[in-house]
Formats: sequence, C-alpha cells, structure tokens
Amino acid sequence: MLKLAKLPDRTPVKITITVMPDLNRALADYAALYRESYGEKADVADLIPAMLDAFLAGDREFAKARKTGVGA
Repeated sequence: MLKLAKLPDRTPVKITITVMPDLNRALADYAALYRESYGEKADVADLIPAMLDAFLAGDREFAKARKTGVGA
C-alpha cells in the first residue's frame, strides 16, 4: 500500500447564484481592493470560492459539526 492515499475527486462543480445589488457592489469593491492590495486583477467569480473556503474554515461550530458527522 502506498503511503499517499488516493487523491479525492477534484472535478470542479459549477454553482450559479443570484445576489442582491448591494452584495454585488460589495463584491465588486472587494475585487477592486484585492487589485489595489496585490497588484493583480481577480474577478469576483474567482474570489468567491476562496472567500467561501475561508469562511467555512474559520467557522468552529461548523468544523465541530462535520467531525461528528452532522450535516454530512
């Protein structure tokens, strides 16, 4: 048996959402601030997955629930 486990499914999944105008403006503002901060343009569509990942990673209650199998 290899030391490295089989890689998980890494096939991207496309999700389409609708947001309110004020959230859309906030996301556009965030993308502009990102460009100013890092000197690189990033589209909102590219930032949202990273934002969601950071949000979920920082939610301790969510992490605890996933460890116990709730919501899985």
